[in-house]
Amino acid sequence: MRYISTKRIISMVAMLTFSAIGSASVPDVQAGGYDQPPDLPASCEKVQVDAGHKVAFHVYAIGVQIYRWNGTSWDFVAPQAALSSSANHDGDVGSHYAGPTWESNSGSKVVARRKDGCTPDANAIPWLLLEQVSTSGPGIFSSVTYIQRVNTTGGIPPTTPGLSVGEISQVPYTAEYYFYRQQD
Repeated sequence: MRYISTKRIISMVAMLTFSAIGSASVPDVQAGGYDQPPDLPASCEKVQVDAGHKVAFHVYAIGVQIYRWNGTSWDFVAPQAALSSSANHDGDVGSHYAGPTWESNSGSKVVARRKDGCTPDANAIPWLLLEQVSTSGPGIFSSVTYIQRVNTTGGIPPTTPGLSVGEISQVPYTAEYYFYRQQD
């Protein structure tokens, strides 16, 4: 399930330069400009990336976590988020959607699975460590090995019951994603 907004289409046009860069080899630092891993609280040691991997790039996500009411609880369906190179969400670099999948504007993709997580803030979705399941296409996601989701806000399931089975709720969230690759 993939959603494309008008804002994303306009941003894609503005990001042609990034697309050209994204199809080249992956430098040590890209979107976000950080080559250092995030500071993790002591309660989140489980989301530390294995030795032998280094930060390749860092992005900021803004979007929604989608939930469906099953009659007794809210089931997670998928994320839908725009990825940008700055904390104020300028510089569209791609999108994040079901899989979980991250796709760059250059067309490279990485699909990952949850390895571990922690919850430093009960009012926000957990921080996660994800490991790559598959990659496709040339570009920034082609050599990703691990992904960390940190500094989350919002996104938790609704606290009130749905009105009917199948009802969808889109809960706003933000997060930072750190993408790692094997050290050379």
